[in-house]
Amino acid sequence: MLSIIVAIGDGNNAIGRQGELLCHLPSDLRHFKEITAGHTVVMGRRTWFSLPKHPLPNRRNIVITDIQDEQFSGAETIYSIDGLSSIVSLEEEVFIIGGGMVYRQFMPIADKLYITHLHHCFDDADTFFPKIEKQVWRLTESEYHDADEKNPIPYSFAEYERK
Repeated sequence: MLSIIVAIGDGNNAIGRQGELLCHLPSDLRHFKEITAGHTVVMGRRTWFSLPKHPLPNRRNIVITDIQDEQFSGAETIYSIDGLSSIVSLEEEVFIIGGGMVYRQFMPIADKLYITHLHHCFDDADTFFPKIEKQVWRLTESEYHDADEKNPIPYSFAEYERK
């Protein structure tokens, strides 16, 4: 099963700014770790280089790049989305973790979305997530959280399944 996990801003589906996350939300980082631990994570090369620590611990890391023969220490490399099925079993849950171009490529074939909806509009963002089409995706869970001393904006954890 292919699952996408991402945090997106309200209004414009913003996901990043200058190669970084939109904001620091400890609850979202903890949520990401809990969901992806013990699974395979797939990311683009820019996402790989933006990680504070790589490879991500307790996960099988796969980097997708179009630069032939490029390698990443501690990760496996594929050169197209078609290459993924040759090295993983899609019977297990595999997580697509970014960035924008990788999300756009996997969105048409993903089975599930784990979305952290950031209830704030990030007008200075430069990377965006594709629109979640209501005729394609069904909201199955949603859990709202107010801002607090550690998490500066309100957010919701949501899960969507392909109809």
